[in-house]
Amino acid sequence: MAGKNQTAITEFLLLGLPIELEKKNLFYALFLAMYLTTILGNLIIIMLIQLDSHLHMPMYLFLSNLSFSDLCFSSVTMPKLLHNMQSQDPSIPYAGCLTQMYFFLFFGDLESFLLVAMAYDRYVAICFPLHYTTIMSPKLCLSLVALSWVLTTFHAMLHTLLMARLRFCGDNKIPHFFCDMSALLKLSCSDTRVNDLVIFIMGGLILVIPFLLIITSYVRIVSSIFKVPSARGIHKAFSTCGSHLSVVSLFYGTIIGLYLCPSADNSTVKETVMALMYTVVTPMLNPFIYSLRNRDMKGALARVFCKNKASFSV
Repeated sequence: MAGKNQTAITEFLLLGLPIELEKKNLFYALFLAMYLTTILGNLIIIMLIQLDSHLHMPMYLFLSNLSFSDLCFSSVTMPKLLHNMQSQDPSIPYAGCLTQMYFFLFFGDLESFLLVAMAYDRYVAICFPLHYTTIMSPKLCLSLVALSWVLTTFHAMLHTLLMARLRFCGDNKIPHFFCDMSALLKLSCSDTRVNDLVIFIMGGLILVIPFLLIITSYVRIVSSIFKVPSARGIHKAFSTCGSHLSVVSLFYGTIIGLYLCPSADNSTVKETVMALMYTVVTPMLNPFIYSLRNRDMKGALARVFCKNKASFSV
C-alpha cells in the first residue's frame, strides 16, 4: 500500500490566488493587462537596443538581457495563472511542475546576476570614466553575460534534480499559483534535509552575495562622488544610477520582505502576494523605470519611432 501511495501522484493542483469568486473576472482582466504590458514593454526595450546604434554600449547589453529575463520570468507563471483562473481544472503534470520550477529559478537567478553586472558597469563608469571603454571591453561584457547564464543554468538544474529524486505520496494540492520549491518540499514524503541544506547554501551564494556586491559598488560610487563634490557631478551620478537602483530596490525589496521578514499569521497568503510582486509587478515596471528615467532610452524612442530631428533642435 505504501508503494502504491508513493507512485500515485502524477500531477499537482495549483490552488492559485485567494480571490473571491465574484471578483475573479476583475482580477483576471487586471493580471492579463499587466502581463501584456510586461511583454510589450520589455519587447520595446529589446527592440530599441537592437535598432539604435547609440545604445550599443555595455549598460544596454546588460539591460537587453535583463528585459529578456523579465519577459521570460513573467511568462513562466502568468499564462498558467490566467488559464487556471478561467478553467475548472487547475492541475499541472508532475513533469510540467518541475519544468516550471526550473525556469522560475533560472530566470529569477539570471536577473540577480545581471543586476550585479549592471552595478559593476555603473561603478566603472563613475569611478574610472577615463578607463571605462578599456575596462568594459566587449569581451568582458559578453563574458559577464555568458557567466550569468551558465551559473543560473547550474543552479536551477541542481535544485530541479534534487527535487526529482523526492517522492510525493500524499496531498497534491499546492497553495500557490505556481510550483514553488518550498511548497513542493512541504508535500514530499521523503527526507528533504539535503534539499534544505542546498537551498540554504545556494541561497546565500545566489542572492546574498550578489546583493552585497551591488551594495559595495554603490558605497564606492557614493564615496567617489563625495571625494570631489559638485552639484553637477552628483546630479549626473544619480541620474545615471537612479534607474538601476530603482530596479534593485524592487527586486530585492520583495525578496527581503518575503524571506527575511516572516510572519506567523497568514504566511501562505503573504508568500503568494509577495511572489506576485516579484513575478508580475517588478517585470512590468522595469521598462517604465528605464524608459522614463533614462535619457538615452528617451532619445532612442524619438529616433526610432518619430523619425525626425525636431527633439534635437530644441
